[in-house]
Amino acid sequence: MKRFFFLLAAALTLSSCSVMQNLNSERLLQGGVYIAQALSLTDDQVKQYVSQYITQLDAQSEVLPENNSYTKRLRKLTQKLDGVNEEPLNFKVYRNNEINAFACADGSVRVYTGIMDVMTDDELLGVIGHEMGHVALHHTRKQMQKQMLTSAALAGLASTSDKVATLTDSQLGALGEVILNAKFSRDMESEADDYGYNYLCEAGKNPWVMVQSFEKMEKLSGESQSQTSTVTNLFSSHPNTADRIEHISQRCLNDGYKRP
Repeated sequence: MKRFFFLLAAALTLSSCSVMQNLNSERLLQGGVYIAQALSLTDDQVKQYVSQYITQLDAQSEVLPENNSYTKRLRKLTQKLDGVNEEPLNFKVYRNNEINAFACADGSVRVYTGIMDVMTDDELLGVIGHEMGHVALHHTRKQMQKQMLTSAALAGLASTSDKVATLTDSQLGALGEVILNAKFSRDMESEADDYGYNYLCEAGKNPWVMVQSFEKMEKLSGESQSQTSTVTNLFSSHPNTADRIEHISQRCLNDGYKRP
């Protein structure tokens, strides 16, 4: 009888080990699938997913009408902006006191009244140019790929088929984090700055306005805790501001632009 119980216990132990090995193998296999899906995420998929998020965000935000003075100002400012990566741009103004603006892979550009209140037209154009740089250089897709590997909500989102899934609320929330609070690398920020600089030059603007916009946001972020919170969304993802100011300033000097 003792031998029977010993054999039974041994069998259960072996069985448990086998089950655990199978579970670990399944997890490893699934992890490999998620990695493959993340790496295969296409720009078209990103555009379709982002479009779902923007549709929800527009519905939840106070979008100012065409006859509003803020919207008229933005329309006049961006009338010569056609698109990014052959994607037509669509601009809207959110009534929101935060110092924020962002551009998305689907061509959506959203500007908050808070940043319009503190920026001149040319400074605002510099900020928009920078945000468009993240889109043109595929930084949004790269951030989304990274998030797919670390976020349970976005894990396995990419598909080998042409059909893009409808995002759940949790997935929309996770995607919102990618869009609004992306922590871009120093190299990505520098690339987007250079894109914005080049855009301003091509538009016939003095690129020193980009430096002035950075300096203005840096000043606002240091004035008071209450004002810091209004700059957080736009500025927290943009580290090493002094280095970025120095870089763009040096480009302006090298290209012969005089500071206004």
